[in-house]
Amino acid sequence: MKMTAFGACMSIVLFCMASSTWAANDGAKETAVEAANGVLGTRDGEQIYSQICQGCHMPGGRGAIGAGYYPAFAKNPRLASANYMAATILNGRRNMPSFVHRQHDEFFFPATWLNDTQIANVINYIRSHFGNHFSDAISAAEVAALHAKEPSK
Repeated sequence: MKMTAFGACMSIVLFCMASSTWAANDGAKETAVEAANGVLGTRDGEQIYSQICQGCHMPGGRGAIGAGYYPAFAKNPRLASANYMAATILNGRRNMPSFVHRQHDEFFFPATWLNDTQIANVINYIRSHFGNHFSDAISAAEVAALHAKEPSK
């Protein structure tokens, strides 16, 4: 059976349509996983600390002074307020960036952001390690309540 030019074109079109559908479905799965585990691929507070926070706050939470001031987490009484820590992670503070997921915040590379569960878990990790013994944990729902609200129109 001979394939006509029309038949060949239709085969290519159908293949491309099927491929884009498969890619869209794969993208939906990746988006669901990304929403659950963020761009880091983990919800574990210790892993989040080691992948993001210790770059400035140093291993062991000892902080640093040099090109900037990065406060120590080790035995820090200021960490008594989990809400303060969450607000700092959500909004940024001085030379610390915000880690809120913003859709159009990408320039040359994807932005690093944390979801509410990741923020709660890294706060709970910091507040229970490095010589800190704060027993009250913050939840993802409490972090979500601290997000800046859109002004009403």
